[in-house]
Amino acid sequence: MATILEMKKIVKQFPDVLANDDVNFKVEKGSVHALMGENGAGKSTLMNILYGLYEPASGDIFLNGNKVKIDSPKVAIEMGIGMVHQHFMLIPAISVIENVVLEKKGNKQVLDLKTAAKEFVALGKQYNMTIDPWALVGDLTVGEQQRIEILKAIYRGAEILILDEPTAVLTPQEVKELFKIMNQLRDEGKTLIFISHKLNEVLTICDEITVLRLGKTQDTLPAKGTTKETLAELMVGRKILVELKKGPYKPGNPVLEMQNVSTPYDEHQHGALQNINLTIRENEVLGIAGVDGNGQDALIESITGLCKVEPGGHIKIKGEDMTNASARKVLEKKVSHVPADRHKRGMVSDMSIAENMLLVSYYHPPYSSKGLLHWKFINKKSEELVKEFNVKTPNIEEFAGKLSGGNQQKMVLGRELDREPDFLIVAYPVRGLDIGATEYIHERILAERDRGCGVLLVSTELDEILSLSDRVAVMYEGKIMGILEKAEFDVTEIGMMMAGTKRHTEEVKENIIAV
Repeated sequence: MATILEMKKIVKQFPDVLANDDVNFKVEKGSVHALMGENGAGKSTLMNILYGLYEPASGDIFLNGNKVKIDSPKVAIEMGIGMVHQHFMLIPAISVIENVVLEKKGNKQVLDLKTAAKEFVALGKQYNMTIDPWALVGDLTVGEQQRIEILKAIYRGAEILILDEPTAVLTPQEVKELFKIMNQLRDEGKTLIFISHKLNEVLTICDEITVLRLGKTQDTLPAKGTTKETLAELMVGRKILVELKKGPYKPGNPVLEMQNVSTPYDEHQHGALQNINLTIRENEVLGIAGVDGNGQDALIESITGLCKVEPGGHIKIKGEDMTNASARKVLEKKVSHVPADRHKRGMVSDMSIAENMLLVSYYHPPYSSKGLLHWKFINKKSEELVKEFNVKTPNIEEFAGKLSGGNQQKMVLGRELDREPDFLIVAYPVRGLDIGATEYIHERILAERDRGCGVLLVSTELDEILSLSDRVAVMYEGKIMGILEKAEFDVTEIGMMMAGTKRHTEEVKENIIAV
C-alpha cells in the first residue's frame, strides 16, 4: 500500500505541557490505523493539528508525498480530511441536511436543500445508513447523530477520516454497525484513523497501531499478532494486569432493596425512574449497563437522598427503610459514594487535599469536637490516605483542583473506602482515566467486594461492567430491561436491552405480577 499521510517530527507546546514531542506518524492508504495512548499522551492534539485546529510549533505534514500546510478545518476538508469528534459538532435545532451542507465547498448564496437531500439519501443507501434528511438533529439518537457525522465527512469528499473515540456512546449493536461501515470505507480505498483506548476494538478493526506516551511516539506495529498486554505496556511503560482476579461469588444479606421505585422527571423531562425493583447483596458487584442518560443518575440519587421517590416506592438499606432519607442519614448507614461527576459532587477544587479527604468525616472524633477541627488528626489521616491510595501530590496542602484526573479520583475513592462501607456506590469510576489508574481503581473495587461489601457499579463501558460484575442490570429510559447472572452474560442480548428490548424472562415476571 502507498503512504497517504506522514507527519514528521511534530512539536506542539502549550503553556504547561509539551503535548507533542517530535511525533512521527505514518498511515497507509486504504487502511484503518489506530492511534492509542493514555489521556494526555497527545493523540487528540496530533489529530487536531492534522485537522487544522492547532498549528504545530515545528514539524511537517505530507499528503500523498506532497508537503502541505493545514491552518484551518476548511483547508483540511478541501484536502480531503474529515473528522468525527467525540462530542459531535452538529447543531441540534436544525435539520440533518442543513447540518450536512453548512460550509460545504461550492455552496451558493441560496442553498438547494432538496437536491442536497437526494444526494445525502443516496449516499446513505450506499453505506446502509437510512436517515431522514429533514429530521431535527436534536430528535435523533446518539448512534444516528454519529452516522450523520460520518456521512457528512464523506459527502464533503473525505479520503482520510479521523474517528475520535467513536464507540464511547454506542450500544454493542451500534458498534458492530459502525465496524461494518468502517470495513466498507476501507474496502473502497478510504483511510481511517481510529482514536481509541479500547484494546479489544483496536485489535478487531485495525490494520496498524501507533502508540503515543507522554507526547512521544512509542511504536507502530501491525494489529495482527499483537496482544492486549503489549499495547497496554507500550501505553503505560510497565506491565499491566489486563485480566482482573477476584474471589469466589458468595452473596450474603441484602444491603440494598428497592421496590417499585419511581422518581419525577427533571426539568428537561429526562432521567426519571419507572418502577425499579432491585436487590444488591453483601459480597457482590451489581453492574448497571446502559447508554448514558437512561436513568442511571436518578437511580443513584434516589438511593443517596439526592432526589425524591414517588409515593408507593420503597428503599431499604441493610433492612432499614431509607425512602427519601437525607443524604447524611444514608451516609451514616455505612454507605460510600464515588459520584459520576467528581468535580461537582465528589470534591471541592479550591480546598486542600487534606480538607477534601475529611469532607464526610470531619464532624466525627477525633477530627473535631465541640465544633472545633483538630488539624493534627486530620493531617495525619490525610497523609496516610495519600500514601495508601498512591495519590501523587507535592503535599496534602495542595489544592485538589490541581491534581490530575486520576489522582483526583484516587483521592475521592480513598476517602470513601477509608470509611469501610457496607454498601459502595461507584459511578463511572474510570471515566477519563489512564490504564494505570484504571487498573488500580478496579482492583480496589474488587477488594471491597471480597471484603464483604455490596457494590453498585454504574458505567457506560460494557467491558468494565462485564469484567467487574457478578450480576448485570440493564437500564433503558428509566426502566430495568433485565437482570443477568454471570453465566448468562451475553453482549448481544445486553446490547438489545440497552436499545430498549426487554428480556423475555422480565416480560414473564411482569405478566405474572399483572395477573
